[in-house]
Amino acid sequence: MGKYKVPILLLCVFFNLHHNARTYSPLEREIEAKLKLLNKPAVKSIRSQDGDIIDCVNIYEQPAFDHPALKNHSIQRVPNFLLESQISRTGDGFNVSSDVYQTWQKSGSCPEETVPIRRIRKEDLLRAVSLARFGQKPPEVFVNSINPTNLNFSNLNANDGVVDLKNRSDALLVAYAFQFIGAQANINVWNPKVEKPEDFTTAQIWLKAANGPDNFESIEAGWTVNPKLYGDHNTRFFVYWTKDTYKSTGCFDLTCKGFVQTNKDIALGATLGPVSVPSHQQYEINVGIFRDNSGNWWLKVKNNIPVGYWPKELVSNLQSSASLVQWGGQVFSYEVKKTPHTGTQMGSGEEAYNKFGVACYMGGVRIKDNSQALKYPSFVSTHAIEPYCYSAFNDAPYGKDPVFYFGGAGRRPPHCP
Repeated sequence: MGKYKVPILLLCVFFNLHHNARTYSPLEREIEAKLKLLNKPAVKSIRSQDGDIIDCVNIYEQPAFDHPALKNHSIQRVPNFLLESQISRTGDGFNVSSDVYQTWQKSGSCPEETVPIRRIRKEDLLRAVSLARFGQKPPEVFVNSINPTNLNFSNLNANDGVVDLKNRSDALLVAYAFQFIGAQANINVWNPKVEKPEDFTTAQIWLKAANGPDNFESIEAGWTVNPKLYGDHNTRFFVYWTKDTYKSTGCFDLTCKGFVQTNKDIALGATLGPVSVPSHQQYEINVGIFRDNSGNWWLKVKNNIPVGYWPKELVSNLQSSASLVQWGGQVFSYEVKKTPHTGTQMGSGEEAYNKFGVACYMGGVRIKDNSQALKYPSFVSTHAIEPYCYSAFNDAPYGKDPVFYFGGAGRRPPHCP
């Protein structure tokens, strides 16, 4: 028997190789290539308690530098104004905490000259509609727009609506008719229910500029529950950008070439905690987006912690300013504006009129314009596309800082059947 040992081993190796080659499909090869493109070599990897793996990647090897327009890009210095403390707490601070952290931070930290990037896995790609659109919001068509022939946000008046996209339902506080170079708010953190695997819900800030007759550019940040993208129902910190109304450009977090991260302690797409409890402790995270003198848009959290920036090369009209700022929530679902309606929640899942401790809120709402002052907008309006499903209410008592409330349960017969 001994003389057959080596040939049998070789035969087993041959059959193994043959079997692997035969079952390694074109899709699997495409997935492996995509994973290699997305997941850059790690200096260090951290396994988070929530199941994420955070890779500490050399700051100059992050996905942004795969963008053709950023091949020779030098990482920008943090503008001095971004480091100024701009504290604006919600209300009198009663039962409000800004001690929100990311779960992975309990398991380690990244070294200097690296940035933390949430590792993308094979199962993440398999949930996507297509590999080409991984990390992107689904493309949309207009139901109603501000102006069917010209999305000129600066021409809005009090009776105008906002852009209404077919599969999205919004509850918003809107400021317009100014040249905005920044906006911020303290965003109340919750963990709303997402009913359908393809649904997602957000609480966020948008800065927008028109870019053609039926197009807008948008940069966005806040929190989301998005099981299709992240594979769970955790509340996660996110950023997004698009140059063409989500048609083909932009993505969540660092899932495409674009956003340049500079912070080694905050991971885009990572889980946030703790979350608010009804009628008990409320948690909020301060989020701000501000333009520098070169046309780059910087993201900062907790008033004076820079996360990174959207380079001016990614956008067109937004290089100079934004003409529309929105604060609030959005639900994406193929079952909004239909009966039966989706049961995916927005905010806390409760109506805006329930107010503090029950409804989701945004406090410390501020804009920055060419006066360079950080201030409450001169004119705002509220807007809810489906007010019986997701509502919006701006509570502005005399002499106090206004607080914007928004949200809802989605399907709740008979009001939202």
